[in-house]
Amino acid sequence: MPRCEDVVRQLRDLANPADRAGMARFGITTDRALGVHVPVLRRLAKSLGRDHDLAGELWATGIHEARLLAGFVDNPAQVTKRQMDAWVRDFDSWDLCDLVCSDLFDRTPHAWTKAFAWSARRPEYVKRAGFVLMAALSVHDRAAVDADFGRCFPTIVREATDARNFVRKAVNWALRSIGKRNLVLNRRAVAVARRIEQIDSKAARWIARDALRELTGPKVQARLRRRRRAKE
Repeated sequence: MPRCEDVVRQLRDLANPADRAGMARFGITTDRALGVHVPVLRRLAKSLGRDHDLAGELWATGIHEARLLAGFVDNPAQVTKRQMDAWVRDFDSWDLCDLVCSDLFDRTPHAWTKAFAWSARRPEYVKRAGFVLMAALSVHDRAAVDADFGRCFPTIVREATDARNFVRKAVNWALRSIGKRNLVLNRRAVAVARRIEQIDSKAARWIARDALRELTGPKVQARLRRRRRAKE
């Protein structure tokens, strides 16, 4: 097994102060960041392979890129609910939240449970994580049925008035992603968006109108029709 110290040394060698400054411009917390691009981290993760123990050690360093790398190398089958709850409490940047949720957590057996649990929580990145999971599951969970995603709609409506930037964008992301899975869910997502649009909330109106713009657009509609014809 690769030693955590050796991997961290590699990360430090790959670090670029200019890239670290660029991260800050994109709203990424850089207090514990080195400045290593995500594609570089993915290549490193591929060379390391899946390693649950190493992932835990990397996460414990607190280094931003080490935690991203932990999400890339961990084994979803070995991830526990307790680990997920511990890691989500450590989220301090949208990129860490999004990449860990869409590269690791959504592939665990606990993804659906945590999506609903976290979406009801108050902390901004925890709530965001719940909706990022819904969005990621709509893309990656091929075994899920429409009814599974239908359960997300009441939660999306419930949280549509949360005006915090990272929450409203994640609620919108979940609604759009589910609505792009197939034509049936598209129609349901459009109806939900029109319902949200009527809520007396600036955040809700933004979520709804942005979703409607994409979900009713010709590109999405044409793609969904092609997908349906391919299955017939």
